[in-house]
Amino acid sequence: MTCWFEGPLAAFDTETTGVDVETDRIVSAALVVQDAPGLRPRVTRWLVNPGVPVPEAATAVHGLTEEHLQRHGRWPAPVMWEIAEALSEQARAGRPLVVMNAPFDLTLLDRELRRHRASSLGRWLERTSLHVLDPRVLDKHLDRYRKGRRTLTDLCAHYGVELTGAHEAAADALAALEVVRAVGRRFPSRLEGLSAAELHTLQAVWHAGQARGLQAWFALNGTEEAVDPAWPLRPDLPAAA
Repeated sequence: MTCWFEGPLAAFDTETTGVDVETDRIVSAALVVQDAPGLRPRVTRWLVNPGVPVPEAATAVHGLTEEHLQRHGRWPAPVMWEIAEALSEQARAGRPLVVMNAPFDLTLLDRELRRHRASSLGRWLERTSLHVLDPRVLDKHLDRYRKGRRTLTDLCAHYGVELTGAHEAAADALAALEVVRAVGRRFPSRLEGLSAAELHTLQAVWHAGQARGLQAWFALNGTEEAVDPAWPLRPDLPAAA
């Protein structure tokens, strides 16, 4: 029987106006689908005119200027519908979805759906289960004592995955997919007996533990930054009084 990391996988990534999932917007996104290792992936890309200013700091990361997005990007409402449909299709097909730092990209998508479609990501997934694989969570759990950062660039270097064109959504999605396959091959005895569904459940527990550890480290160093333990999607903010 083929292990999940040698079988069909999909991967999703976004580029954004910033790092606040509650207020920032998606400016580009990509879905990569690969039916087996080594096969040419199928790539779907979206370019979005977010309808808000694009900070220079964000442009410096992904290279997408406000002028370019206004000229070539599409309005968010139809794009968010298409993305949600595409992810729902992966769930129906039973393909695990690789998302690096899933709480960021999936929460941002959820907030965009609420903003532009009066809906939510959960609505698209009510009748089927999306099994998410997060290379950051997997690597941190399986190799927890390794020192150093665990950005996508760092993980690619550690696992020998080529990353060409970092901070372009399709390139990042494909690299994250290959990292997940590499993680599976590096730790087969700990992963091959688990299904993607079981791993999805376990990662929620692992991420919560990792978040508690990071929160304790912040407290020890006098940092007041809060670490959200929710994975792969952050809950709604409480309504203002």
